[in-house]
Amino acid sequence: MTTAIQAPAAPSTHAARIRWALADGRTMVWRDLRHLKYQPGELAGALIFPALLVLLFGYVFGSAISVPGGNYREYLMPGLFAMTAFTGVIATTVIVAGDAAKGVMDRFRSMPMARLAVPFGQTGADALTGTLALAIMVGCGLAVGWRPHASAGDVMAAAGLLILLRYAVSWAGVFIGLRVPNEETADQIVPLIFPITMISNTFVPTSGMPAWLRAISDWNPVSALVAALRDLLGSSAAPGAAGAWPLAHPVMASLMWAALLLALFVPLSVRRYTTAKR
Repeated sequence: MTTAIQAPAAPSTHAARIRWALADGRTMVWRDLRHLKYQPGELAGALIFPALLVLLFGYVFGSAISVPGGNYREYLMPGLFAMTAFTGVIATTVIVAGDAAKGVMDRFRSMPMARLAVPFGQTGADALTGTLALAIMVGCGLAVGWRPHASAGDVMAAAGLLILLRYAVSWAGVFIGLRVPNEETADQIVPLIFPITMISNTFVPTSGMPAWLRAISDWNPVSALVAALRDLLGSSAAPGAAGAWPLAHPVMASLMWAALLLALFVPLSVRRYTTAKR
């Protein structure tokens, strides 16, 4: 004769549900970080990619591009910081799609866990690895001669804005990963993020673009983040008051983009995770 094990009931109060979600989410963050130990190539790629970007664009293309202020590496580094924050969606999408296709998500849904825990764990782990990648890119930038010309408070604000945007974008990666059938499909569609990062002020000023393309670039969230970083880090190419509103008020625009992404994709991701059937 066997005795059935009854799962614990979900907390009934709002405060208890929040503590439950945070505890389960913290467990999932460490689960996703430990998972990287078995995928060293995945972690190495995420950390080496920023360094390669600095070397490629700073040395190979830098001498052929003219920018305001004349120092291309000073112009480039805030753009690369922003590009790394947005391209982090690729790894999140592939990892979530792989877990979903292998039935890992179904297993989690069968357990007495908070609905928010699994997507929160993935986005939390991505924020931590993204912070490490940012530190590596900062080190590479310092090595090639880039220096911030701002107070410690502004530098910390720039780092916080970067991590916030990366965290917000990672929720979009969770949603996309739960929508695609497998990680192979994710591998095919997520490179579409690169045109979004390229049609911006990341590598070159938008002033030389055709009018229609410049309008798209100026309202691109990547351009707002790049302009905010150049402003906060004291770049010689910092945005002025003229131009599109996001470039004239880049910090505010970046915060608004982060809030919009979180407001849109957090509930969508949680709903998709809860209702998806594999």
